[in-house]
Amino acid sequence: MTRECKSVRSVYGKTLVELGASNKQIVVLDADLSCSTQTQQFAKVYPERFFNAGIAEQDLMTTAAGLACTGKIPFVSTFAMFATGRAWEQIRNTICYSNLNVKIAATHAGVTVGEDGASHQALEDISLMRSIPNMIVIVPADAVETEQAVKFAAIHKGPVYIRIARTSLPDIFDSTYKFNLNKAVIMQEGTDITLITNGETLVETLDCAKILLTQGISAEVINVPVVKPLDIQTIAESAKKTNRVVTIENHSIIGGLGSAVCEALSENYPVKVTRLGTNDEFGQSGNAKELLAFYELNSEKLTKKIAGLIK
Repeated sequence: MTRECKSVRSVYGKTLVELGASNKQIVVLDADLSCSTQTQQFAKVYPERFFNAGIAEQDLMTTAAGLACTGKIPFVSTFAMFATGRAWEQIRNTICYSNLNVKIAATHAGVTVGEDGASHQALEDISLMRSIPNMIVIVPADAVETEQAVKFAAIHKGPVYIRIARTSLPDIFDSTYKFNLNKAVIMQEGTDITLITNGETLVETLDCAKILLTQGISAEVINVPVVKPLDIQTIAESAKKTNRVVTIENHSIIGGLGSAVCEALSENYPVKVTRLGTNDEFGQSGNAKELLAFYELNSEKLTKKIAGLIK
C-alpha cells in the first residue's frame, strides 16, 4: 500500500526548535551527527544552547548529566548503536542511577539503517535501555507520535529513551491522537489473533491485518509505543480474547518488545506467543525495503507467516 511518507527525524528536529522557544532550559547535544539526527535545526536557531561533543559518546552522556544537574533539560542524540552501545555504562551509572533529567533520542536503529550494515544497525538497543532502572523506553511509529513523545519527554522528570527511525514513515495518526505513557493503542479489533508491534513495523502490521481479513482471519492490532512501562492490562485482555499472540518488531526478538510481552503474559495470562523480528544474528547491508523483506517484517511476509500460524 502506497502512502505519503514524512521524515520523523526532521519532525524531531522541528519539535526541538518549538520546545526551545517556550522553555529556555532545554539544551541539545549531539555526537557530530547533527545533520543525520536533525538536531542541526535546533543548532541554527539556538547555537548557544547546542553542544557538539564530537565522536565521544561517553563524554556526550556525562556532559548531558552535568547539564541536568544545573537544572537544564538535555536532549541527547546520536545513532542508536553508539548511544546505547558505546555509552551504556554512562547512561546506567551517571544518568539513571542518579535519576537525572536526561532525554536520549537515538536515531538509525534496526535493520532499516540499510546500507551502513551490521556495525550501525542497533538490534539490541531496546533490550539495553529497558533493563536499566528509572529509564522509560518509547518507540514512536510516525511523525505525530514522534512529536508527542518528544513533548512528553520534555515535561517528564527523569531519563527517557526515544527510538527514532532513519526511514521516512507514513502518517498513521491524526491531530486527535494523544500519547499516553501508560496506555497501548488498539488500532484494530479482532478475535482470531493479537498482533503487537510499534515503530516502523506498525504500518506493515496494519497492512498485514487488512490482507489477513480477506483470508477470513480477524487480527487485533495493538500499537505499543511505550515498551517500558508496559501496558500489561491491554495486552492481557487482548490475549484472553484471542488466545494467540504475535509480536512484531524491527529489533532482536531477544530482550525487545517480544520479550517484554512474554514476561508480562507469563505472569498474568500464559498464552502462546510467537516473536517476529531479527533472530540471534547481526544485520547486513541492503536498502531498507529489501531488509524488511529479508527479515520477513514487511506486510507480505508477515501475512504468510501469520496465516501459517493460524492454519
